[in-house]
Amino acid sequence: MKLNKYIGNKQFYYKVFVIAIPLLIQQLITSFVNMLDNIMVGQTGTLAMSGVSVSNQIVTVFNLAVFGSISAASIFGAQFAGKKDTDGVRNCLRFKLIVEILIACIFIFGFLVFGKNLIGLFMHPEQDDLTTITQTMEYATQYIYIMTIGFIPFALSQCISSSMRECGETRLPMIASVSAVVVNFIGNSILIFGLFGFPALGPAGAAIATVISRFAEMLLSIFFALKNKERFPFYTGLFHHFSIPANLVKSICIKGFPLVCNEIMWSIGTAMITQCYSTRGIDALAAYNISSTITNLFFVSNIAMGDSISIMVGQHLGAGNIEEAVDTDRKLIVCTVMIAICFGISLMLLAPLFPALYQTSDSVRNVAATMLRFGGMTMWISAIYNASYFTLRCGGKTIITFLFDSVGTIFVSFPVAYALAHFTTFPIQYMYLTVTVVDLYKVILGLFLVHKGIWVNNLVAGE
Repeated sequence: MKLNKYIGNKQFYYKVFVIAIPLLIQQLITSFVNMLDNIMVGQTGTLAMSGVSVSNQIVTVFNLAVFGSISAASIFGAQFAGKKDTDGVRNCLRFKLIVEILIACIFIFGFLVFGKNLIGLFMHPEQDDLTTITQTMEYATQYIYIMTIGFIPFALSQCISSSMRECGETRLPMIASVSAVVVNFIGNSILIFGLFGFPALGPAGAAIATVISRFAEMLLSIFFALKNKERFPFYTGLFHHFSIPANLVKSICIKGFPLVCNEIMWSIGTAMITQCYSTRGIDALAAYNISSTITNLFFVSNIAMGDSISIMVGQHLGAGNIEEAVDTDRKLIVCTVMIAICFGISLMLLAPLFPALYQTSDSVRNVAATMLRFGGMTMWISAIYNASYFTLRCGGKTIITFLFDSVGTIFVSFPVAYALAHFTTFPIQYMYLTVTVVDLYKVILGLFLVHKGIWVNNLVAGE
């Protein structure tokens, strides 16, 4: 086995880091501030923290619907960029704008009408008293209603930033995202606790701050797009018309529909699993909220490397550089796993420190610390199947990724979580570990499919 088959040279890693580092910083800062937001809300009490946690589980369905539908067009956008086809990139952006506004409107209506009913699914009278449930419901409902105001600006900023990333520009989207995060953090500090004469709004203040940050990110993304039209010529003439070639729309829909379904079903499946965890009571849900928030801070490497695979491998496929695409993908997967192992070990070592930052009981902190250790121990699992998922996706194998990811979550992971919740007395931390380890089948299947090379496709050769 030749080592250079799996390990790149300095030039290779320079290209990787030019793309990956801004993505990693963007994801890291976003997750870090989300953690700080969580800690801030947690200072107002366990019930407030649990209410926000439940609402965020539901809002995540919208977020992932946005990411999924954008990814559908981004598969083609990255390959058009590799092909140097400006019109192709522009048409992909038009498609994204139309679809994302439609999705945002649907979810706004759905959450305003059914939000309270959805939150109620996470409440369990057999575990907690009526006063606890009522207060948690109030926090959660208030939070989710306010969050809907930021849905459209969030969708628009993601459209603009994704087109930049498809062309290899990851720095400007990072700046926009980081700036929004700073706005969010400052807003949280003022509105949650009532600084500078503002009222102390608790979870509602956190939601308002998030909405303000969504608008800030959208405006900054638009500014970068207008200022850099020479670098991004596909923004020129974007709104002259909204006519998109029928064959491209058809191709995006065929490849993209499974992606949208995947993201929505995966988020629903994850919410269903969280609902299983919630059967252990509000305190258990609070511990899970702490652990998932902190774990996401360390999982950013997997996300950043997955996006890097989409960009680098997708551009090679679009340019017709098949051998280079395969070689790049193989080395990126190895790099992803190595980084994940380092992040996982760090999380295991630091696990006891993070829960101590929360204003909650010792029992909640201890459970959260154990779950963090388990998360660090199994991080390599998500690294491998995440890298496999992005490899298959950038080659247009979206039906396979749909079956591989969300169908597995709903029909494998969820039944395991449900059985543990309703037929055992397993504490939540061991439920979490078992459900995570079940994902090993995704590792085996993902590596097999990548090795078979079914993803090696130039999707824009005839466009």
